[in-house]
Amino acid sequence: MNLKSKIRNIIPNWYISFYHLALAAIAAFYYGFPSKKMIVIGVTGTKGKTSAANFIWSVLTAGGHKTSLIGTANIRMGDIEMMNKYHMTMPGRFILQKLLKQMANAGCKFAIVETTSEGIKQWRHFGIFYDIAVFTNLTPEHLESHGGSFEKYKKTKGEIFKALHNGKNKIINGREIKRVIIANYDDLHKEYFLGFPADKKITFGTGGEANFQADKIRNTGYGLEFFVGSMPYQINILGKFNIYNALPAIAVGSLFDIPEEKIQEGLKNLKNIPGRMEKIDEGQKFLVFVDYAHEKEGMTAVLNTARELVIEKGGRVVVLLGAEGGGRDKAKRPILGEISAKMADFVVISNVDPYEDDPKEICEDIALSAEKFSKTRGKNLFVIEDRRKGIKKTLSLASENDIVLITGKGSEQSIIIGGKRHPWDDRVVVREEINKLKT
Repeated sequence: MNLKSKIRNIIPNWYISFYHLALAAIAAFYYGFPSKKMIVIGVTGTKGKTSAANFIWSVLTAGGHKTSLIGTANIRMGDIEMMNKYHMTMPGRFILQKLLKQMANAGCKFAIVETTSEGIKQWRHFGIFYDIAVFTNLTPEHLESHGGSFEKYKKTKGEIFKALHNGKNKIINGREIKRVIIANYDDLHKEYFLGFPADKKITFGTGGEANFQADKIRNTGYGLEFFVGSMPYQINILGKFNIYNALPAIAVGSLFDIPEEKIQEGLKNLKNIPGRMEKIDEGQKFLVFVDYAHEKEGMTAVLNTARELVIEKGGRVVVLLGAEGGGRDKAKRPILGEISAKMADFVVISNVDPYEDDPKEICEDIALSAEKFSKTRGKNLFVIEDRRKGIKKTLSLASENDIVLITGKGSEQSIIIGGKRHPWDDRVVVREEINKLKT
């Protein structure tokens, strides 16, 4: 435990909370509350935030609206895109408000802000005036940060929905901006998020009574086709779970009277979301995807997608995975081991971000579980702490028609080992190691 962690453990929680609140208030005041000048769409949930935010950005852009985005993987300002280098979805308060100021000054009408429970807990949402709140889904994750309580985690997520009815509605370009909640109708916790006051409430899903309901879903091999009512849509990103990420964009587009053909165009135009089932093609004879999946539902979804693809080709699934340190969700380690052992043909376990924890202990927690579910070390299970070496081994196990999944970090721009941050990008390393294999 470093000095910073020791100090944090002896300072009362109320003082830490007040400190974060004060910083957020000062930052918002210093930059002149820039979010008041834009229509702010907050996207929250356990999974799918980054993909949903990027689909919304693409639809609004196709509709002729200059739109900005602050998210886990990337930051967009109109057509300018940069990777998020901060290793956190919501950067520190001054950075977040500075970005919003730059976006407003650049003439952006919309600002999409991925909003996390950790960010809310540290008051990073304070001073951001949300107009629309999008709820993707809710499953147990990051519970250590919320006293191990799922209810506290859920209530924290609800803060941006609660904030919707605070103050007067914005007037932008002579139009009153209504406060709107957009929620996943298929999620077990929808009623909680739909229970907050709003001018309008919209639901999406694949069944039931959702306002925007997807059906006739078809895998095209390079993406998905589906219908909402009589209207056909196409996305060029793999994974049936991405239907749930595309539907909020259709809802937002309709809310702002974007023509259907422009909504269709926006969904089709988005061909890549950094580190989200991102295809890496260096001419190798097998498919490689880099994905951020790092918990039960995300890992299950990407492995299901890979399994569906290899069934057609008769190939195998090779996965590299790991788990974060720093006290983050230790309980998920054996779960990840079980899922990967059951769903992948070969499993390689490696570092993600051990922080100050023992990398070997993290990897072993996953490996011991994988062994309980029929994986054998040295045969179809490998533990390689060094992530580059782990990626190299994963790629070397693949043959023609196989699918390789490199999971856990997505497009993150650093890796944290021993409390120190080192430059890193899975996508770059994977490309380098593929080309080494070819020589």
